[in-house]
Amino acid sequence: METITEKNTATFIHLSTLTQYFIPFGNYIFPILLWTTKKDKSEFVDHHGKQVLNFQLSLLLYTLVLGMIAIPIFLITVFNNVSLEAIINDNNVIINNFNIADNIGMLTIGIMALFIFGCLKVAEFFLIIYASIKTSNGELYKYPITIPFIK
Repeated sequence: METITEKNTATFIHLSTLTQYFIPFGNYIFPILLWTTKKDKSEFVDHHGKQVLNFQLSLLLYTLVLGMIAIPIFLITVFNNVSLEAIINDNNVIINNFNIADNIGMLTIGIMALFIFGCLKVAEFFLIIYASIKTSNGELYKYPITIPFIK
């Protein structure tokens, strides 16, 4: 049976990932700090600390892969359609022959990657809240789509 202190610590480990919206890399720094201070004293806190860090690292990996798909596609699409004859007049760039129809497939893939990224961020927010509620009730929660980096 977990004590109230263990439940609260584990819940705060989950909620501390929301600091990413205020502090860069707060979703890694604060959970690591909370987890390392209590991981040796409680298996419950240790389990949840590992789950939080594995989930955040998995999301980082998914985001990097989506970025590696979306950014080059947009750059290739734009630079393929910008001719070297772009005319610069009075600080205005005029692009001739910009044809989206020839690159609609690549643009669709890039837009889908951005859409999936947005869905991941929304799902992350709600999964963190859900995990916090489950943890405060004393349940062992395991995030979906998580790669177990830390065992």
